[in-house]
Amino acid sequence: MLRTLQRARDTKAAANRLYAAVASQARNPSFFAQLAVPDTMDGRFDLVCLHAWLVLDRLHSHRALAQALINAVFTGFDEALRQSGTGDIGMNRRLKTLASAFYGRLEAYGAASTAEQLTDAIQRNLFRGATDRNAQAQALATYAWENRSCLIEAEIARGNIVFAPIQTI
Repeated sequence: MLRTLQRARDTKAAANRLYAAVASQARNPSFFAQLAVPDTMDGRFDLVCLHAWLVLDRLHSHRALAQALINAVFTGFDEALRQSGTGDIGMNRRLKTLASAFYGRLEAYGAASTAEQLTDAIQRNLFRGATDRNAQAQALATYAWENRSCLIEAEIARGNIVFAPIQTI
């Protein structure tokens, strides 16, 4: 029993470290300055989704940790909504909307089997289909594709993550 509780605490601690790394990377000023990601709630949300997908993509055999990371991500969404002034009455509706968008993005990014498909998904979701952002979408897709290959599952399972450098255009 105590071992199970300790394992659950370790999983939650690892998920919190992963979420902190995801949120920190999503706030990297290079995304906003060099890659023209809108510095808005939507832009930040999309960067969190992209980075969470990169981590979750590597956690296939670690379901408890993947779920704990998703829980941490949604706790972060909840806190961000509350800080922006959302009250308790509208919270459930907004979280359902965020959940739908989050899982939709995970599905779109996960369905991409080539860099071009990932570029299309990023352009559609992060840049809301703006055709003048194709170069930025390509740079983000290249960045994501590189991270998919360099993120090490064993390290992620321990809650350790280092993202590849951001490509500028």
